[in-house]
Amino acid sequence: MSQYTGRPEDPTRGHPDDGIDDPYGADERDARAGRAPAGARDDADDFDDDYDDDERRGFGATILAGIKEIVIVIVLAMALSFVVKTWLFQAFYIPSGSMENTLVRDDRVIVSKLTPGPFDLKRGDVVVFEDPGDPTPWLAGLDDQPSTVGGPFHEALVFVGLLPEDSENHLIKRVIGLPGDRVQADGDTGKIRVNGVEVTESYIKPGDYPSEGRKFDITVPAGRVWVMGDHRSDSSDSRWHDDGTGATGSVPIDKIVGRALFVVWPIEHVTWLGVPERTFAQVPTPRTPSTTPSTKATVNPGPKATTRPATKPSATATKAAS
Repeated sequence: MSQYTGRPEDPTRGHPDDGIDDPYGADERDARAGRAPAGARDDADDFDDDYDDDERRGFGATILAGIKEIVIVIVLAMALSFVVKTWLFQAFYIPSGSMENTLVRDDRVIVSKLTPGPFDLKRGDVVVFEDPGDPTPWLAGLDDQPSTVGGPFHEALVFVGLLPEDSENHLIKRVIGLPGDRVQADGDTGKIRVNGVEVTESYIKPGDYPSEGRKFDITVPAGRVWVMGDHRSDSSDSRWHDDGTGATGSVPIDKIVGRALFVVWPIEHVTWLGVPERTFAQVPTPRTPSTTPSTKATVNPGPKATTRPATKPSATATKAAS
């Protein structure tokens, strides 16, 4: 007798719910039934949830998050700029011609604050310093308009270093004598002598004389330097503010902001402001120790007659660059 009962195969056979082993994988069974795999359905559900979250957050919240990121970047940039400006480097611009032809009007220079400091001052260094005049400032009567770059935020941008310093009480000159040096000039066509040695100053503006109408013979006091502009006929420097002793015309080292390293603007003027070591290579160290500055009042005799017509010397202030 046949044992075949004719009962069709149970279509639920192997379904996970009937306790029988499934001969097919769940994904294959879903595919046979025309359904997406369970894992894909879960991923799609997650995506839909994320999309709904983004929609709920809205466009305004996205913009706010972007603004927060920008603010963080700006604050970090300002903090870094402040650190650099305070302890490392600072930018200045040249508003007059007293350092021609080394520096000309509207040049922008970068100044290292590591000199004096970790690095010593040298003869020939171009330095920026605060106006040392007391009671009569070197820059008295200088008619320069302050920069307005940055509008109402100008002062804040200068403070953090995003704009160069634009205060009107800074000057830029070249160091000729260090503490203890004896510096002499005949006030005519003769060369300047430092510790008895004549120096050939290749940086002086062509046509100018080394001391240009101002004779002097001084010893630089302790803690001070003797400075002069490269445009000798148009520079109100140590010569014109001294009382004949070197005490009032020299600049206190603690007034020096730093050494000018290079010109960065305009592009055609970009150059390194190296120290003319050959100029002072034969200058010996001072024979006598430097003296203590006297307390004599500042005397500003003004320009003397020169061997040819010359314009009134001008102080070179350093101000902010745009």
